[in-house]
Amino acid sequence: MSNKPYDLEERLVNFAADAALFCKGIPNDFTGQYYGHQFLRSAGSSALNFGEMQGAQTDKDFKNKATISLKELKESRINLKILTKIQYGDSARRLMILDEVEQLIKILATIIKNKKQTNT
Repeated sequence: MSNKPYDLEERLVNFAADAALFCKGIPNDFTGQYYGHQFLRSAGSSALNFGEMQGAQTDKDFKNKATISLKELKESRINLKILTKIQYGDSARRLMILDEVEQLIKILATIIKNKKQTNT
């Protein structure tokens, strides 16, 4: 049984925090700085846009913010795959974060899909 929180906001905040901690262990060379900074931004942005989504005034705004959050999660996933290929950062932590981002993508994609179905 998983001990992950059911609150999606909390999971996204934890994901962003885990990304920040992971980035501390990435080598401080040009490649590490480039991918580390980009990963940090996309992971944080996914949580921040989710927060904006929760305060959306219209369904259109809700879908827009949710879609941005999903795009940021997908960018984070690609970044983690690149970091895996070049073997940057702690591999166990990287795989754990990659698993979480995959789950978050599925959850958010389902929310968007369900929202579209209720509005058509």
